[in-house]
Amino acid sequence: MTTKTAVVTGASSGIGAATARRLAAEGYRVVLVARRRDRLEALAAELGGAGEAVELDVTDAAAVSAFAAGLDACDVLVNNAGGAIGADFVATADPADWRAMYEVNVLGSLHLTQALLPKLVASGAGTVVMMSSTAGHIVYEGGAGYAAAKHGTHVLAETLRLELFDQPVRVIEIAPGMVRTDEFALNRFGGDAARAAAVYAGVAEPLLAEDIADCVAWTVTRPSHVNVDLLVVRPRAQAAQHKVHRVTE
Repeated sequence: MTTKTAVVTGASSGIGAATARRLAAEGYRVVLVARRRDRLEALAAELGGAGEAVELDVTDAAAVSAFAAGLDACDVLVNNAGGAIGADFVATADPADWRAMYEVNVLGSLHLTQALLPKLVASGAGTVVMMSSTAGHIVYEGGAGYAAAKHGTHVLAETLRLELFDQPVRVIEIAPGMVRTDEFALNRFGGDAARAAAVYAGVAEPLLAEDIADCVAWTVTRPSHVNVDLLVVRPRAQAAQHKVHRVTE
């Protein structure tokens, strides 16, 4: 049987890297997409023949189109590239931060989906995974820009599913809650390690990137007629966006 191909964006770290490892373990050929070539090449070497590194900025529509044109096949697309910038209130937020979040979280996913959709349809059993967030479903103070971007990802998934109802492509949305990775919170707060650490302070067991990778692998390996429309995943300690069990000394 022909090995299936999975394209994973944002594969240089965090959930993307963990997803790439997990899909490779499931037998996929994994095309690793991100901007940091050194990290991608290291991961590709780790995965052996199952990994292929492609340096790509998902916000560059022309570069995405060229990438797609050179790809022989695509069975699974994991639109994972994204991220948050800042935690400012609406009154003081920098529009440039909002624009940057929208570009990568929404338009990046749009570019990859548009470019690879013909190959996903041609596969006869394609899968698009949109990595959104609980922030795309429930807002919180200081999170409007990120919540708006992830709501855009959510809407993209829902609309695409409607538009592809008669095509052999399923659309899966995974919405993680609190996930501790090496870079997400650190990048959000401009490298401020103390603020980043405070996000997870007292939470004994936040989710890890591997937990979300496990969810991706489970959803994409279901029989092709099974569509997991939306999978919301939180750690047990996070009952809701604002309700988190924290243990203090």
